[in-house]
Amino acid sequence: MKLLLAALESELSAFPEELDGFDRLVSGPGKLQATYALTRALDAKVYDEIVVVGTAGAIDPDLAATVHEVGTAFQHDVTDLDGISGQHVSLPARVSTGREGVLIATGDHFVEDAEVTAVIRPSGAALVDMETYAYIWVAGQFGVPIRVFRAVSDQAEDGALTDWREAVARCSVQLREFIRGEYGV
Repeated sequence: MKLLLAALESELSAFPEELDGFDRLVSGPGKLQATYALTRALDAKVYDEIVVVGTAGAIDPDLAATVHEVGTAFQHDVTDLDGISGQHVSLPARVSTGREGVLIATGDHFVEDAEVTAVIRPSGAALVDMETYAYIWVAGQFGVPIRVFRAVSDQAEDGALTDWREAVARCSVQLREFIRGEYGV
């Protein structure tokens, strides 16, 4: 059995309630809710794989507005004791799915500011979101393979929240089609 995981119900709006071979979990937004929900789910049941779907803002202005697989994540909103941004005091600087894919910057606030994206862009991140680092880290703690698919909903700059609200349904359709192609369900 696989676990289909999204932060928000709206990101699953194009998916059927029942998907053959998958349980479904909506974690809630942000790293803490993502960590809590996924930990509880993995404590309760053993899964063959976690499949994350959801939206993300594009930090790379040339990134196509389609579905991208994430390979690695870091937390853009933390600093270590030396004040180095993106480094956590006790967690790994980066976590990986073990698969090829884009780098995503995870933080606990919705990025919709050109100044913030300008700070994150030099990291090499293509996308920004609020949960991926937590999902990958928790999956690693349980030894469960994870794949993360993010549909580009906005450009993570001024007006992004308005763009996201309008784009989430379109992104869910893109994600549904992508999962149908990847998993045949």
